[in-house]
Amino acid sequence: MALTFVLLGMLSFYSSFCQDSGTSFFSVEGEVLRSLNLSVNDLHKLKSTELKAKDKDGTEHNFKGVSLSEVLDSAGVTLGNQLRGANLAKYVLVQATDGYEVVFSLPEIDPEFSNEQILLAYQVDGRALQPHDGPFRLVVPSDKKHARWIRQIKTIKVLFSKS
Repeated sequence: MALTFVLLGMLSFYSSFCQDSGTSFFSVEGEVLRSLNLSVNDLHKLKSTELKAKDKDGTEHNFKGVSLSEVLDSAGVTLGNQLRGANLAKYVLVQATDGYEVVFSLPEIDPEFSNEQILLAYQVDGRALQPHDGPFRLVVPSDKKHARWIRQIKTIKVLFSKS
């Protein structure tokens, strides 16, 4: 039994090390000026944000990451003053490694349009996200349900809606 705890501890350490060392990536693509492949190390170069939010069980945690709008801005996505006209029909599709997908309209992500906070988190309570949650996940504190708190993010696509 003690060996099991040692092995689990080593696995947890290794998973945290890999996530912290930036070996996992997610991509930003679609209607962007620059397609990106970002690691945790890349996110550390952007302006970090921390926020407190309750998980689906009601337990409050301190999440650290980068605002989703900051990530999109670094890819050259149309935001701010340029977000008008046809660009208002853009949306963001976030895809997880297990095939789960969620959607946000681009204006609800843009801080000039909305007070909504959407965090692309890489840490919770001072530690790298556990493998079942990370290495990247969204935290959307204003959502009443946690269905868009997508975990294990692999791709963020900016797309035009079709009429």
